[in-house]
Amino acid sequence: MVVSLLAALLSALCYGIASVLQAISVRAASRRSVAEVGQAGQGVDAGLLVRLLHQGVFLGSILIDLIGFIAQLVALRRLPLFAVQAIIAANLAVTAVFAAWLMRIRLAPREWLAVAGVIVGVGLLGLSAGAEGAARVGSAFKLGLIVAVAGVGVAGFAVARLPNPVRTPALGAIAGLGYGIVAVAARILPGFGALELVKSPASYTLAAAGIVSFLLYATALEGGSVTVATAAVILAETAPPALVGVLFLGDTTRHGLTAVAAVGFVLAVLCALALARFGEAGETRQADGRQERRQTGSLGRRAALKGARSH
Repeated sequence: MVVSLLAALLSALCYGIASVLQAISVRAASRRSVAEVGQAGQGVDAGLLVRLLHQGVFLGSILIDLIGFIAQLVALRRLPLFAVQAIIAANLAVTAVFAAWLMRIRLAPREWLAVAGVIVGVGLLGLSAGAEGAARVGSAFKLGLIVAVAGVGVAGFAVARLPNPVRTPALGAIAGLGYGIVAVAARILPGFGALELVKSPASYTLAAAGIVSFLLYATALEGGSVTVATAAVILAETAPPALVGVLFLGDTTRHGLTAVAAVGFVLAVLCALALARFGEAGETRQADGRQERRQTGSLGRRAALKGARSH
């Protein structure tokens, strides 16, 4: 149990660091301006992934993501889905801190408080985790996952044509649903042997969901807030898999700690929503400040030029 908890925490750390590195890579590889991304009808740039593969930072982030995914698989072998996904949700705090450091995104005090709330919330969920349920499911369940991947892809490509501020959180949420499918598919894998992986439909569902979700998440990061996009992903990749685990896979909380799990979940969700909202407002304030400084500097230069001419 301790090893699984540590693996889940390692996964959260890796995913958080990789998210910021990928955001930096996406903005460097994007051929669209922030204004263009904010317009409707832009859709998903299929060539974005190809350009990203030529960036060292992006390739490094994929390696970190792979380490995080392996740690997530280890955690899923011993912990229920709701616990693993909730602990991994702590990568939102890692993303916010690294975004503030590497991308020079200023986080307001309310955002730092929201980050702390997310950590406390997922901590309560982690403490309330009981034993994992059965990993064996029927053909109908596996077919349902495949249909869900197709639905995520169709919805994502449709939402990508919407304008901001709706576009970024909506794409993030749909990508989060895809990552939730990845977690469920990983949970029902029969084993990690080569033959087992080749024979299992869950392996292909996992791969397809991962590729589609990453492309949608990368598109959300184009000109959008890394914190807002990641918060939307966290919400969508945490709650639905937790519900699936409880309803279909037999996941439970520890005896007498169901209320603790509920409080932790509500706290994590509310703080993530607050972080997404204030993250967008914070960046708007920064943009307004930059515009104001540019206008002030322009007026100053004009006044100086006028004074020079009068002399």
